[in-house]
Amino acid sequence: MQQSRKRLTVEQARQKALRYCAYQERCHQEVKNKLYEYGLNSSDADELLSYLITEGFLNEERFAKLFAGGKFRIKHWGRIKIVHALEGKGISKKCIQIGLKDIEEADYQLTLEKLIAEKLEQPETEDRFVLRNKIAQSVIQKGFEPELVWKALKNALPD
Repeated sequence: MQQSRKRLTVEQARQKALRYCAYQERCHQEVKNKLYEYGLNSSDADELLSYLITEGFLNEERFAKLFAGGKFRIKHWGRIKIVHALEGKGISKKCIQIGLKDIEEADYQLTLEKLIAEKLEQPETEDRFVLRNKIAQSVIQKGFEPELVWKALKNALPD
């Protein structure tokens, strides 16, 4: 048995969308999907989306800055993974670049070195080359640039 979703009026959807956007920073695509869930057609959804943008509830630059900063500080993601996640959310290249500017180079390098140091503390069972390769793969998978990873690894684990 399928439940039928109650279709909201435009005003009801506006009130819910305002609360949805005020709760945390959202990208345009997330809000648009939510408006479609509320049962709005595309013209009403676009009109409401433009209202949210003009009233300051939606701002993709602000979203990109907060998203990039949060994923870097909390999850220790590298730039590559952050860029792919933002592209997946439909954020423009310009906004992505603005979001990445807030990540300080010194903090980025320090986080990279910290991740490598944490991996080095784990029990060493293989030879140095296998260990170095495993650490590099792990840190590259978190979105750090391979050339930076290998350079930091050579400093942390010299030949």
